[in-house]
Amino acid sequence: MAPHSDATDGGDNDPRTAPIDFVTLGMFIIDDIDFLPPTPSVTDILGGAGTYSALGARLLSPSSLSTTVGWVVDKGSDFPPALAKLIDTWDTHAVYRHDAARLTTRGWNGYEAGADQKRAFRYMTPKKRLTAADLDPALLQAKSFHLICSPLRCQELVGDITARRRDVMPREAYTRPVFVWEPVPDLCHPNELLNCTNCLPLVDVCSPNHAELAAFLGGDGLDPDTGAISADAVEQACEQLLASMPLQSYAFVVRAGDKGCYVAKNGGRKRKRPEGAKTARRKALIHGSLQPDTDMESLLAGLLQGDDGIVDSEEIEVDPGVQKWIPAYHQDAAKVVDPTGGGNTFLGGLSVALARDEDVETAAIWGTVAASFAIEQVGPPTLGKDDNGEETWNGVSPLSRLREFQDRL
Repeated sequence: MAPHSDATDGGDNDPRTAPIDFVTLGMFIIDDIDFLPPTPSVTDILGGAGTYSALGARLLSPSSLSTTVGWVVDKGSDFPPALAKLIDTWDTHAVYRHDAARLTTRGWNGYEAGADQKRAFRYMTPKKRLTAADLDPALLQAKSFHLICSPLRCQELVGDITARRRDVMPREAYTRPVFVWEPVPDLCHPNELLNCTNCLPLVDVCSPNHAELAAFLGGDGLDPDTGAISADAVEQACEQLLASMPLQSYAFVVRAGDKGCYVAKNGGRKRKRPEGAKTARRKALIHGSLQPDTDMESLLAGLLQGDDGIVDSEEIEVDPGVQKWIPAYHQDAAKVVDPTGGGNTFLGGLSVALARDEDVETAAIWGTVAASFAIEQVGPPTLGKDDNGEETWNGVSPLSRLREFQDRL
């Protein structure tokens, strides 16, 4: 039986017609989790990078914006009805695809044998990953895309999404979306470094965790004396990769567990925009690229010069770039019940912030707050409302937590 695709019907806020801010190409997975004793095991838990990144975007999208969060849920013959009911309460643009000829993708989370108690994951049923061809016209027109894949597949997805997006959008309305790339850990190693650097100019944000970033450069990202996450290693790796392509405008947002995240981006110079001027529509070119037929003499003639031919320093806006650590929201380890999905949730919050024109530093703050809700329990947080009718998750308003965190910083 072929898969059937439909979207949750939201009445007046029908997600099939609402503009989409965020789409993830991460997979939907049902998780079984075996914790270390005495914590009991759990089964049939919402999981997967797609689920948690959609959750991250949804946390920062209250009910009036919930349908701007898009994702694909592949349902096999064994899909638990209770999970569909739970997803429906989020009121997102969830595209369900039914395929009775296969089982839903399921994963096992647990701990490998050994003294270090390393967290492990494996698929229990065949996985079904998403491609650009799986996105309907509404999803293709999203403002931001979360990609979790290898460097080569990231290049392929960006190209395919861009091409299909051009097919469904009027030429005069076409804009380049924001691409946030999360590298898959098993292909973060020195043999993939060249593919990684070729991928970076195509995306707006590359967000590995500290270990994945270090692995591209042949390290582990840990302090050799303490075994803790090394802030110096994170900073040096970002500096090395950013310096290799100084004219590119992508950013690194490195997720580093209890140390928080590190945001790094090159600076540059540009003309100041007149106050109130709209942002120019970005052309679909590789960031900062020069074309083979670029007329450099014409390009540089009059660059940042006034009518008298002298460089007008008052018209130059200097972007110093960003190199900043943002702490984790929860500073008490007892607040962290299960870290599963925290990184994906972070990227959903970050991506939707970028889609709404926040800068990368602010977007990382959004992601930090989103992740804080994902790790407070096993599975997703609980959606509810307070006495004033304001939306809450785990009894707390995400927007209130965001304001509180920004005040703390």
